[in-house]
Amino acid sequence: MPDRLKYHFEPRKGWMNDPNGLVFYQGVYHAFFQHFPHAPRWGRMHWGHAVSRDLISWTELPIALSPDKPYENDGGCFSGSAIIKDGLMYLFYTSVSHESGQTQSVAVSGDGLNFQKYEGNPVIRRAPDGSRDFRDPKVTQIGGRYYMVIGSGRDNIGKILLYSSRDLFNWDYTGVLFESVKYGGVLECPDFFELGGKYVLMFSQMGRVMNSTVFVYGDFDGARFTPASFHTPEAGPHFYAPQTFLDANGRRIIIGWLYSWEKEPDAGADYAGALSIPREIKLINGKIATFPVCEAKNLLKPGDELVKIKGNTVLITQKEPKYDLNYNGVINSLSILKDTKTIEVFINGGEASFSYWF
Repeated sequence: MPDRLKYHFEPRKGWMNDPNGLVFYQGVYHAFFQHFPHAPRWGRMHWGHAVSRDLISWTELPIALSPDKPYENDGGCFSGSAIIKDGLMYLFYTSVSHESGQTQSVAVSGDGLNFQKYEGNPVIRRAPDGSRDFRDPKVTQIGGRYYMVIGSGRDNIGKILLYSSRDLFNWDYTGVLFESVKYGGVLECPDFFELGGKYVLMFSQMGRVMNSTVFVYGDFDGARFTPASFHTPEAGPHFYAPQTFLDANGRRIIIGWLYSWEKEPDAGADYAGALSIPREIKLINGKIATFPVCEAKNLLKPGDELVKIKGNTVLITQKEPKYDLNYNGVINSLSILKDTKTIEVFINGGEASFSYWF
């Protein structure tokens, strides 16, 4: 059996991919994740569940959501998010059935351990334009309203759709928040949050080996998002579908899937996939940067035998294929977090980063 990661969460058994429902609740960090518990491969999706008090050591709990309803009888319980309202935790997820395809549902908990699916599910029963790609609801509160962004796409135009609600059960379609042909036909795992007085729309691009996560910085008036700049600070091949949340200290923390669709499970392992090291999102010199949370400070090193610098290029040298991280600027500092089989490299306080499973 291969060595397990020391500073990252891996499931005891089975497949995991997208982190879901990241939230700080009742003094504990919760990370849910898309999960097939029976084998290290894709299957009918469940929501796995892990908790931590320090963002470094995680304890796996029993499965939070299983596909046991008629509206989940095909793909199961796909990715989504969590939000706290009136002391209760609400989980929003994409329910996938043979009859209706991808729809949006909700489950509620008063203890963060046991979840009751809403009797009125799905709360959103179809995509407004009839697209079959309609998934990954991320809910956030802005002012007195709740907003949900959903990844979608139609006719090779990737889209992020926007909904709003006052009670988390009844949702009104607001419109297309963002669309573009540049980033592929479907935009996945969106997130939308305030940062530095403006707003960030984040999404992942399917089929991209590098720079798969896009951060769009701009203005939002409650219905319309106006992009001002685009950022791709994370360039690595093993970082996908990240999600953010606010903790009790007001930090905007981001965690991604530390793996990739193309990677084979480690030899002898009956589990696959991990969570990236939690990072804090900040603005540095007008750029979006992600850097490990302070709880991971003692794990960071200024160098490693696997990492070489040549001009403004960082080279990962261990295995084929070799990956280069090109940084358009002077490399003033390097911070490296190496685990038993992964390495995460951060340039200039997180202005650029590179996640790799070696």
